Amino acid sequence: MINFLKGLSGSTIAVFLARTMLGLVFLMAGWWKAFTLTPAVHAQNFFIDGFKDHWIPEWLLWALGMAIPPFELALGLMLVTGLWTRLTASLAGLLLLLTTYGHALQQPLFDIDGHTYTRLALILFILMIPAETDRLSVDALRRTKD
Repeated sequence: MINFLKGLSGSTIAVFLARTMLGLVFLMAGWWKAFTLTPAVHAQNFFIDGFKDHWIPEWLLWALGMAIPPFELALGLMLVTGLWTRLTASLAGLLLLLTTYGHALQQPLFDIDGHTYTRLALILFILMIPAETDRLSVDALRRTKD
């Protein structure tokens, strides 16, 4: 094990840690929303009730509220395993843009210092590191088969 770790660059370890940390955050948020809270309750509490006085049509609120829990769960699982990392991190970033807009619509001076900023920093780091650096991932296994 020690010899294996000695063979990894600091960049490889850093991107593994960042990708896995980000993945766990999305995975656990998605798990809670999908299985503990349930997508229907998530949609009702955070979308329907939260945006009833805004311009967004109710059908869109239901669609987003129901879709986000399994989407976060899938993003988290894919990030933890390192499957299609670039696409997955990009989609996670787009989800953050969507949720930031929603929070800012509800509260114009929305504070992004909590989960949002941390997730964004990890996403940007992952996207800035060359894909070949992430050697501890399903993507790396797929590259070696080609």
